[in-house]
Amino acid sequence: MEIKDPMSELLSSLEHIVLTREVIQSAPPLKGEVLMPEPKRIREITGLEIDEFALAMGVSVSSVKSWEAKRTRPSRSAQKLMQLIQSNPCLSRELLA
Repeated sequence: MEIKDPMSELLSSLEHIVLTREVIQSAPPLKGEVLMPEPKRIREITGLEIDEFALAMGVSVSSVKSWEAKRTRPSRSAQKLMQLIQSNPCLSRELLA
């Protein structure tokens, strides 16, 4: 029976975890899966202030701040709306009218 060095085993396990995480994060989205839109980037593209963006999205300012700080994730419907706004930035102004 082969005796393995515990430190070597630990380092090997950590290396496996890191490499697996990198592969998962760099993998393209699965069919039907959509990448999460970046609220701050979308808001900046539209030129809206946080309060205007929140109004267009139908959520509170604190929700938008939380999304931008990555403390919480937008709901699926909010993500879809952001995808629409990302593909057509003028839509955000229309939602404010």
